[in-house]
Amino acid sequence: MAMLPPSAPDAAPERHIPPATGEPAPPVPGAFPARATRRWGGRRALEVGLALLLLLGVVGAWEAFVRLRGLSRLVLPGPLVVAQYFVEHLLAGYFWPHLGTTLSEILLGFLAGSLLGIGLGALVAQSALLYRVLNPYIIASQAMPKLALAPIFVVWFGFGITPKVVITALIAFFPLFENTLTGLNEVDPDKLELFRALRATRWDTFTKLRLPNAVPYLFAGLRVAMVLSVVGAVVGEYVGANRGLGALIIAAQGTMDTPLMFAVFVLLTVVGVVLYQVVALAERYCTRWRYQ
Repeated sequence: MAMLPPSAPDAAPERHIPPATGEPAPPVPGAFPARATRRWGGRRALEVGLALLLLLGVVGAWEAFVRLRGLSRLVLPGPLVVAQYFVEHLLAGYFWPHLGTTLSEILLGFLAGSLLGIGLGALVAQSALLYRVLNPYIIASQAMPKLALAPIFVVWFGFGITPKVVITALIAFFPLFENTLTGLNEVDPDKLELFRALRATRWDTFTKLRLPNAVPYLFAGLRVAMVLSVVGAVVGEYVGANRGLGALIIAAQGTMDTPLMFAVFVLLTVVGVVLYQVVALAERYCTRWRYQ
């Protein structure tokens, strides 16, 4: 008697079997990205919460120190006094003309320093001889203290906005020069050899290999240069200016208005952080292609 084949079991639900090549299986649509988004959102919320907690701790310790030591506001004002001065002067419009002047100096100096640093860095990266000739002078220009140069620039360019922009540009120039030079030269040797094997022109190699490789370095230099531009503008205003946040600090120092000085420090800090974040957002937008 012929044996009947056993009946086939009910069909099991279809499962994705990873390929035998060892490559990872593609993610199930809608599952992993949602979990990743939740994890990222939770992590970001935790980071923001810890940062705010640290800020509250520092401010609380500052206020407690001032109150316990009984310090005069002429020596060290508490954060509540500084916040009161900050809000009052901001609402009264006292800060706005000075803020506009300082922002103009920051942005113009940052733009000039960025163009000079990126342009000279790209030029020097094309020639080892040019690098050896110019590099000692570039380093010497940065080793010279900018605060010492400020009075000379005032003599040359007057008390207007020009000497502040020049000082800011000189301070912002160096990080962009170094980062541009590094980004254009730190290229994968295999990729460079491939371009040579394909007989690519120097321009093609620069635009399609060296420049895309240098983009992260450029934005790292831009972030640093933006913060240094705030310092450069204030340093220029310390020497000779009748308007600007740096000039306002000098005026407050002359009248022993320490709370106003601290309020201006807070405003400068906010300006620096906001400008830094603007550059960071521009970097995120311009480098999306690296993660696609």
